[in-house]
Amino acid sequence: MKFSEAWLREWVNPEITRDALIHQITMAGLEVDEVIPVAGKFTKVIVGEVVECGPHPNADKLQVTKINVGYDQLIDIVCGAKNCRLGLKVAVAVVGAVLPGDFEIKEAELRGQPSSGMLCSESELGMSENSDGILELPQAAPVGTCVHKLLHLDDIIIDVDLTANRADCLGIAGLAREVGVLNSVSVTEPTWENAAVTLSEQVALNVQAPDACPRYLGRVIRGINQQAKTPLWMVEKLRRCGVRSVDAVVDITQYVLLEFGHPMHAFDLDKLEGGIEVRLAQVDEKLTLLDGKKVNLNSDTLVIADSQKALAIAGIFGGLDSGVSKGTTNIFLESAFFAPLAIAGRARSYGLHTDASHRYERGVDPVLQTKAMERATQLLVSICGGEVGPITEAYSDQHIPTQATITLRRSKLDRLIGISIDSDRVTTILTQLGCDVNLTTEGWDIIAPSYRFDMEIEEDLIEEVARVYGYDNIPNVAPLASLIMASHNEARLKLSKVRDVLVGREYQEAITYSFVDPDKQLKLHPEADALILPNPISKDMSAMRVSLWTGLLESVSKNQKRQQNRVRLFETGLRFTKDENAENGIRQEEMLSAVIVGDLNDEHWDIATRPVDFFDLKADLQALLDLCADASSFEFKAEQHSALHPGQSAGIYRDGKNIGYIGTLHPSLSKPFALNGSVIVFEIELAHISTRKLPSAGDISKYPANHRDLAFVVDEQLNAGNILKFIEEIGGTQLVGINLFDVYQGQGVEKGKKSLAIGLILQDTTRTLEEQEIADNVTKIVEAVSNKFNASLRD
Repeated sequence: MKFSEAWLREWVNPEITRDALIHQITMAGLEVDEVIPVAGKFTKVIVGEVVECGPHPNADKLQVTKINVGYDQLIDIVCGAKNCRLGLKVAVAVVGAVLPGDFEIKEAELRGQPSSGMLCSESELGMSENSDGILELPQAAPVGTCVHKLLHLDDIIIDVDLTANRADCLGIAGLAREVGVLNSVSVTEPTWENAAVTLSEQVALNVQAPDACPRYLGRVIRGINQQAKTPLWMVEKLRRCGVRSVDAVVDITQYVLLEFGHPMHAFDLDKLEGGIEVRLAQVDEKLTLLDGKKVNLNSDTLVIADSQKALAIAGIFGGLDSGVSKGTTNIFLESAFFAPLAIAGRARSYGLHTDASHRYERGVDPVLQTKAMERATQLLVSICGGEVGPITEAYSDQHIPTQATITLRRSKLDRLIGISIDSDRVTTILTQLGCDVNLTTEGWDIIAPSYRFDMEIEEDLIEEVARVYGYDNIPNVAPLASLIMASHNEARLKLSKVRDVLVGREYQEAITYSFVDPDKQLKLHPEADALILPNPISKDMSAMRVSLWTGLLESVSKNQKRQQNRVRLFETGLRFTKDENAENGIRQEEMLSAVIVGDLNDEHWDIATRPVDFFDLKADLQALLDLCADASSFEFKAEQHSALHPGQSAGIYRDGKNIGYIGTLHPSLSKPFALNGSVIVFEIELAHISTRKLPSAGDISKYPANHRDLAFVVDEQLNAGNILKFIEEIGGTQLVGINLFDVYQGQGVEKGKKSLAIGLILQDTTRTLEEQEIADNVTKIVEAVSNKFNASLRD
């Protein structure tokens, strides 16, 4: 929200400096993002009047003027602006003036004509980017007056970053209330005399969705002059709030929006057919918006319509066919309260974000409609003329938001703030905030003001008291607490240890959003029934993730687009799945996911590199699983997954329970995610690797270890892990080590077969093994493997 300091001080003017005001607003929770001068630095720019204006004899696009600036003689100035005309009051930079950018005005001659100054545009004075013509000053501006003083250009623009709960401050009135409360200064609202009603004409109202629109006001105004020029004072106030002047009618509705925080809309009365209806959009109903964009309306969208067609998306954007244009003479003025839930998310669904939707989504004061209507009418009649009809109102009392009644306990106030604030001071603060306050024996009973949608519970009031009292005024006292040594569970595997292992293997930790693109997620997990957000940040962030892969793959794509071809990322976070038996029907599980793509090593003169493969990621995962010190409980089984290559994927099991998957991303998914190269991923449930087997100490055998190597020829589809696990089971106590050290296919091995070279270590802790014992053990293993897996020893 941008606003002018000068406009704010018209409402409330505490005796504090500009810097103090900015600091005060920030400390009150309305963070000041930026402070901007309303104009550049310039000197010797004064009000002049065009006394003569004629074509330049030697240039078609220039004019020769004589300007009265209050000197003894008129000054000659050559000007190229199309809007320069006789009698116009202008901003004149006389000889010796210095404009923004240290541009000095000197005597000059343009195409043979003398020019002793310059007629300035807004951009030349650093007021805006508008360079379309010279600045037109009010006709009442005295000749020779300093333009800087005339337009109050010592003002500043304050840009405040408001949180979503402070919709009451999306207007000068709300900001003035805040500053008034912070300084215990009264607020002076502008006063006006309501326009006289001279017409009896009314437009019938039919509100078919009173829950979405509990209050709707309308008024007919006939005979306006749409060509009337918006006064400079209004144009300047709009500009200083970041709003561009369009035409008088639009400017006035925008002015009321900025003044009171209440959106309004004007329809061309002559384009309406029948009465006004407030209803939900019909099936396949279409609307062309004011910006020319054509939209297909959703059935949950509230619209303003006449008897034949939709006219506008309620509280969001007007329609082109019913909008005010240069030829408009009669208007229907709208002032309404739309329920926040009826507007929230609708603008984003059409790719829109407007000042109106921004306010209605957060909540507009439901009692402000009449005041806004009268203010807009008064301004319209004073600027554009016209005859005014009575206000027509549709009102649903049962759907209007009720003001919250809250009990504030003294005990809780003191406990949460940490100090005891005098009861009279608390009462004063709450009263100044607009609350109806009743002091009780235990605290206060409060009725929140209609414009404070964020006051709902006791904690809200405590926050308000602390905020207005001043966080700076609350002493910094450390709370007393006892120190208790926490118990340490050695079997618990800390997440930090998991992170350390992955970081040590050159991974970088990523943090991605929990809400993802539903279309991309569906490609990875077509069977998943994801939770869809009713009010998403954007369409491509509208589903809760069922896996961390979606976010990680998008991160890989972004890195590759920035020429980072070797990517190794991991992430820990929650996945969300529907479960009727879980709390609120949602099961949340903490997952660990990782992804690698690109070369195995960074390019180096001494190291030959290659693209990563399935086994590189499996090795990294195995290093993690080794933290559990229970290797025998883990198993990899060849399994298919919708997101993975059917021949390069495996399920991860612990004690027979599936805890995740690992594999190469399915080639068909590379294009949707804009990925290059072979992408390898894994994901496991953290809960299943959060415990580790505690190590137990034992004597190191002083007797020699015996190494034997066996090469089994088996079917190429056979999982080597199954053989290793089987050998461990039958090997007995003397088998102390086993290792797969080679896999071979080729000459000497039958097609469709593969050779698995397995190293065995046999040792006893009490004696030296005899050669015959070793041979017997090896023979037992060979025979068992041969029978179990139809294997044979390689020659």
